[in-house]
Amino acid sequence: MPGARVPGRTWTVRLTGHPDHTVSVTCSTAACQMPARSKDAATMRRFAAEHVKAHGRLAGARPNAACSCGSTQCALHESRVHCTGSALLVLVHNPAVGQVWTLAEVCQACARHIPHLAVLATAKPALPTPAIPDAAQPAQRAAVPGGFSSLEAAPEPSPGRRRPHRPRRSWG
Repeated sequence: MPGARVPGRTWTVRLTGHPDHTVSVTCSTAACQMPARSKDAATMRRFAAEHVKAHGRLAGARPNAACSCGSTQCALHESRVHCTGSALLVLVHNPAVGQVWTLAEVCQACARHIPHLAVLATAKPALPTPAIPDAAQPAQRAAVPGGFSSLEAAPEPSPGRRRPHRPRRSWG
């Protein structure tokens, strides 16, 4: 179903102290590789912060994501809120505690009630695509993943402008 919502995602990265004066970093994603315990708490804290930021860069906000607060009974904020608005990818980190970073997909309404929040991404609504292309509209070129360009994806030059001549390179 194209309009179906998918559950909002949540990641938690935690810095934990141990009786032997070492610290460890854990991530709620089991596949993540974490460093061994260390006595260097500052380095481990930087690693934890960078690790959660990496999850944020890779994840992005999904336009069909439901608010993750619903599945956690609004654990990120105290007041009950009716979930509305676009999905946001947010980072929740209380610098006074400094040991837990939470990355979550939440709605705009819930985001207003979450303390110590930074919005990392806002979901862009998916554009509706027609089932049958209209013959009156010119065919659109496919986007190239990753923002790279190719000859197929390049716009056609305008008739009034000419590009300057460049000599051909020989690769050999």
